[in-house]
Amino acid sequence: MRKLTLNDEILLQIEKPARYIGNEVNSVMKDPSKVDVRFAMCFPDVYEIGMSHLGIQIIYDMLNRRDDIWCERVYSPWTDLDKLMRKKKIPLFALESQSPITDFDFLGITIQYEMCYTNILQVLDLSGIPLLAKERDEDAPIVIGGGPCTYNPEPLADFFDIFYIGEGETVYFDLIDLYKEYKQKRLGRKAFLHEAAKIPGIYVPSMYRVSYKEDGTIASFEPIYEDIPARIEKQIVMELTDTYYPEAPVVPFIKATQDRVVLEIQRGCIRGCRFCQAGMIYRPLREKDLPVLKNFARNMLKNTGHEEISLSSLSSSDYSNLEGIVNFLIDEFKGQGINVSLPSLRIDAFSLDVMSKVQDVRKSSLTFAPEAGSQRLRDVINKGLTEEVILNGAGQAFEGGWNRVKLYFMLGLPTETEEDMKDIARLADKVARRYYEIPKEQRNGKCQITVSTSFFIPKPFTPFQWAPMNTKEDFLGKAKVVNQEVKEQLNKKSIKYNWHEADVSVLEGVLARGDRKIGKVILRAYKKGSLYDAWGENFDNELWMSSFAEAGIDPDFYAMRNRDKSEILPWDFIDCGVTKKFLWNEWERAQKGQITPNCRMGCSGCGAKSYGGGVCYED
Repeated sequence: MRKLTLNDEILLQIEKPARYIGNEVNSVMKDPSKVDVRFAMCFPDVYEIGMSHLGIQIIYDMLNRRDDIWCERVYSPWTDLDKLMRKKKIPLFALESQSPITDFDFLGITIQYEMCYTNILQVLDLSGIPLLAKERDEDAPIVIGGGPCTYNPEPLADFFDIFYIGEGETVYFDLIDLYKEYKQKRLGRKAFLHEAAKIPGIYVPSMYRVSYKEDGTIASFEPIYEDIPARIEKQIVMELTDTYYPEAPVVPFIKATQDRVVLEIQRGCIRGCRFCQAGMIYRPLREKDLPVLKNFARNMLKNTGHEEISLSSLSSSDYSNLEGIVNFLIDEFKGQGINVSLPSLRIDAFSLDVMSKVQDVRKSSLTFAPEAGSQRLRDVINKGLTEEVILNGAGQAFEGGWNRVKLYFMLGLPTETEEDMKDIARLADKVARRYYEIPKEQRNGKCQITVSTSFFIPKPFTPFQWAPMNTKEDFLGKAKVVNQEVKEQLNKKSIKYNWHEADVSVLEGVLARGDRKIGKVILRAYKKGSLYDAWGENFDNELWMSSFAEAGIDPDFYAMRNRDKSEILPWDFIDCGVTKKFLWNEWERAQKGQITPNCRMGCSGCGAKSYGGGVCYED
């Protein structure tokens, strides 16, 4: 085994060398000569962000429970080390063994957001793995992608051998066992990939062909061989309580973005917000049992030394035993210096009571995500949040001592009007007015309302997957409308307004709904120097625009265009449980401003019932 270490000279030249040295508490060490399969698990962003990702910790724990597998970790080197590695020809290595990635059987990359696509190419490039899957020989690791962006894997199809569609705990062992068999018999890479394509949830892009119409839309998408499936079915864990979960997660040496124990209480969501991809692809809602969560909480805090525990869920307030788990955490760890973090809670009397017990009210702020300023537009997006609920929640919070509120909105939503935009500022002002209704002697100083707007990006497997995006100029014009309206409000001094960068949002929209042709743009942009595009200071829109021009591809075709019902979308070959018919019906209901009730109020027939469990069968 070749072993590589960064010498002291190099470590002294880079920021935060602890990102690269490994040996953290609870990291798993094995003898490589005594394992059959070596798996490098990669988060294609900087260490601090990657170490905060629960999914990698789950897969790392799961794979390392087997004696014949050693799973190690690798992250994108920051730009300072990237330059040194290229200059000194140091190949990318895994943290645990410091072995080069080319020594591994698999390189698994979790793809959490579109703006990390050039970082994926950086990881391959620094590893010495050919960027294009078709150019890899028998010695190259099998490059496999997973995570939410694989629900449209086509822009990355040229760079991956395999995509895993669904939750990692289901068929990874089937895939690895198949690999062991083919490796032992020396049957070769192509034969393995062909057989792997028959495993449910496994998509091998090289085994499928795409043809296009003259207008650039897809004419057909089909397997090359008759013995592999035409549709890839999402894999899902129905019994969350009994599945893998790390009771001794790896503890980073340096402060991670989320430096805490994470307790996953459920997966999925009942809400049905029409802009939200996670709410659709993770259906149906499935819960973990309370006794198991209590054990996890005790063991994880004991095994890590963390001083904070956080609940993980798309909508924590929908967990049926929320009161039980929250009261347990407060009572169990009282007086031990353990902070309890409760994200994704609706602001109601119970939540405020709990938050007052676990937070310093005078220092903390409350977060509301109305997403739209007007009730009309909230109905269009099926947000299920009324102005009355927002103002009542804010009022209760202010009376409880809070004086800081964050409000999150989107601009550019389907059917949006100028009045909808102005209503963002007006709603913020109504929240501020509610504060100043409290007698002056009972207030906690001035109130601070921070309004943030992101720009709407249509995502696959949502009812808005057919919707056009706004242009950069439209987005900035809408932010200007909101900004101006904020200045005209009675409580303008209490309101601060922030908005996102528009060009990044437009590019993310192109990558989210792109097809295989986008791969050559990503490759060009990377070769021109695009890297860490999710980091504002590193993003260079001109590099991307010149890459589109050189590839002969118009980004507006992917971002600004209306799609019709009959069009074959690049991700239509994936079955995520939620049917295309349901999504189209929701798109039509959105345009009429019709609300669809959440899953506990009534089944809307989305298709997720086919999995045979979860919220669909509660009653």
